Amino acid sequence: MRWEILHRTRYTYATPVRDSFNDVRLQPMPIPEQTVESFLLKVLPAARLTHSTDFYSNWIQHFEIVEPHSHLLIEANSRVRTHPPAPLPAEPLCSFAQMQAAPNIERCFDYLQSSHFVELSPEAWKLALDATDGIGDAWLAILALMNFVHGFLKYESFSTHVHTHMSEVLRDRRGVCQDFAHLMIGLCRVLKIPARYVSGYLATEAASATHAWLEVFVPGHGWRGVDPTHNCQIGETYIKIGNGRDYADVPPISGNYRGTRDRKMEVEVKIFPVN
Repeated sequence: MRWEILHRTRYTYATPVRDSFNDVRLQPMPIPEQTVESFLLKVLPAARLTHSTDFYSNWIQHFEIVEPHSHLLIEANSRVRTHPPAPLPAEPLCSFAQMQAAPNIERCFDYLQSSHFVELSPEAWKLALDATDGIGDAWLAILALMNFVHGFLKYESFSTHVHTHMSEVLRDRRGVCQDFAHLMIGLCRVLKIPARYVSGYLATEAASATHAWLEVFVPGHGWRGVDPTHNCQIGETYIKIGNGRDYADVPPISGNYRGTRDRKMEVEVKIFPVN
C-alpha cells in the first residue's frame, strides 16, 4: 500500500527564545519492507537543514535558529509504499539454543542489554518465565510474551509520558504504545531474545500521533515486527521511522534552546492512503 503522511509540530513560546538547536527524526527508513518515495521537511522560521544517519541507521535532520523567535513550526511530509513480508506462523521456528548465536550477528548485542528506559530486573525475569512456562521455542515464546503484555497492561491515554520508565509501567500496569513496547522489550531481553524499539506510524482512522512497537531477531528470519499494543505482527499499515534500544534513541524531535520554559506544543498527524 502507499501512504501520504503529514506530521506537523508547533511550538509557541510565552516570550521569544533563541539559540535553538534541534534534531528531527521523522524521515521513514529505506528498508526492504517499505519504499520511501518522497520526504520533505519544512521549518519556520526558515533554517538550513543538514542530514546524517546515526549508529542505528536512523535519518536525522539538524537545524539551528540563533535569532529570537516566538513560534517554531516543524512539518514533515512523507510518501511511503509498504510491502512487508507475510506474518510468521505460530509454530516452532527457532530453538533457544539457536538464539544463543544471535549476539554475534546482525549487531544484536545492544538489543540484549538494559537501556535508558528498559531494565532487566528480577521482576521482569520472573514475569517472562511465568509467561513462557513450558515453551521451548523462542518464536513461540515471543508470541506468548506479546499476548501476555497485551493483557497485563491497560491502555490508558495520557497515563504516562515520554520519560516513563519500564519499572513504573510494571508498577502501575497501564500506559500507551511506548510503554507496551518497552515492557515487552525488557521481557524479551531477560530471555536472551534480541529486541529493539521501533518508532513509526500506524495507519488507522484515528491516527493522530506516532506509534511504537518492537522488532525481535529470529535466526533464519531476520528482524520481525510485533505490536503488543494490538497483539499482532506488523503489516502493511505500519510505517517505520526508526529503531533503537528504546525511545531515548529515536525521539521524533529533540533539542534545546535559550529562553522561557513556558511553551505550548501542538502535534498533528494525518495519514492518507494514496493510489
